[in-house]
Amino acid sequence: MRHMKDTPTASRVVWRKSTRSNGAGGNCVEVADLMTSVGVRDSKAPGAGHLTFSADAWSAFAVAVKSGRYDRL
Repeated sequence: MRHMKDTPTASRVVWRKSTRSNGAGGNCVEVADLMTSVGVRDSKAPGAGHLTFSADAWSAFAVAVKSGRYDRL
């Protein structure tokens, strides 16, 4: 995982928010395909930078979330 300020690559990608986000200013993140990695940023502060994860790490995280592994946190 790396933390990066917006880069030319990151500023030109399409960031997407979960369909479960209600747009009411809640705790939301946005993700983007950065070609060689996955970017994740705070939707309330998109200019504050983003974290990057390898595709494998992001996939493993998504599988764990969907399985309910983090439901009790």
